[in-house]
Amino acid sequence: MSIRVRQARPGNLEALVELVGLLLSQEEEFGADAARQRRALGALLAAPDRCRVVVAEAEGQVVGMVSIQLVVSTALGGTVGILEDMVVDPGHRGEGIGSLLLAAAIAQAEALGCLRLTLLTDAGNAGAQRLYERHGFRRSTMAVMRFNPPGSVGRIGVPGDSFPRQERG
Repeated sequence: MSIRVRQARPGNLEALVELVGLLLSQEEEFGADAARQRRALGALLAAPDRCRVVVAEAEGQVVGMVSIQLVVSTALGGTVGILEDMVVDPGHRGEGIGSLLLAAAIAQAEALGCLRLTLLTDAGNAGAQRLYERHGFRRSTMAVMRFNPPGSVGRIGVPGDSFPRQERG
């Protein structure tokens, strides 16, 4: 089977929503919400100056995706990338699609002049971590911390999972 890797197009939106839904259903901190994912993915596709979304196609169907979001690092003095939403349809796992997508994302980050590419993965997802390590990613000594403004929904569907309010005295 031939796999084609290319830039996502607006017409791929529903396939991307489905793929991100699969990804989020596997993650410990998140859950799928198609309306939220559709809104966010639409914004990413509409912002090529801040983001790249790459897809893998098999027989004309989108079977995998990854995105790179661009930000400025004051530590490095330039643009860095955040790798997000790396997912392959379960029916196509084990075919090397993840490696193709990751190689394409790394090449795009380099072409965009990114000084670093960072990603997050669930602590227990050893398979994904091995894939990233095979492509040169290394564990960081930095710790991930989150702030969810009071009243926001931290984990999708879990009201009140937000930053604790400080008592004023």
